Order: sequence, then C-alpha cells, then structure tokens
Amino acid sequence: MTTTSLDRGPLFRRIDRYDHVGVQAMSTLSVARAVKHAVAAVGLDATQFSGHSLRAGLVTAAAIAGVEERIIMRQTGHTNVAMLRRYIREGELFRENAAAEVGL
Repeated sequence: MTTTSLDRGPLFRRIDRYDHVGVQAMSTLSVARAVKHAVAAVGLDATQFSGHSLRAGLVTAAAIAGVEERIIMRQTGHTNVAMLRRYIREGELFRENAAAEVGL
C-alpha cells in the first residue's frame, strides 16, 4: 500500500483499487463498512456497530479519562452539551461505580 503523510488532514482516507492512499476523507459509507468488517472479523455482531460507534467510543473514552467537555466538543464538533452528554452517559456506568470500588 502506498503511504502518505498523516501529520494533517483526515485520518480515515480514501484508498483506490491500486492501494493508493488519497488526501480526501473516506465517505461515511466506507467508514461504516470498514467498522462492520472489523467487528465481524473479531466475532462480534456487526449489526450492533456503525461508523458512528467510533465517535461514540471516543467521547466515552475521553469522558472516562476525565477530559473536559469543552475539549471533547472541540474535537468532535458537538455544539450542544446536552447531546454530548448523551454519549458520555454510556461511560458513567464504569466511573464512580460502587461495585467496582469494592472489587466486584
């Protein structure tokens, strides 16, 4: 596969049939297909995942790590704190969890 600099621009880039990495971002459909393919390859139910899972995973992981909401929003492009918090709620299950604190 031909490589290109990843010091700026989209992380997920188009790759043509000759394995040339482009400078344009992958389409949302291509990202969704790649996620489903990777999930299926590890034996999980691909119908439960989408390209959107990457965004939700980033937000959840950042929240668990204690990253400030304004920093997460700058990264993800969220303009509404309430919407951002809908993603973060998934991560709350694992923070300040009484069972986890006692080793369960």
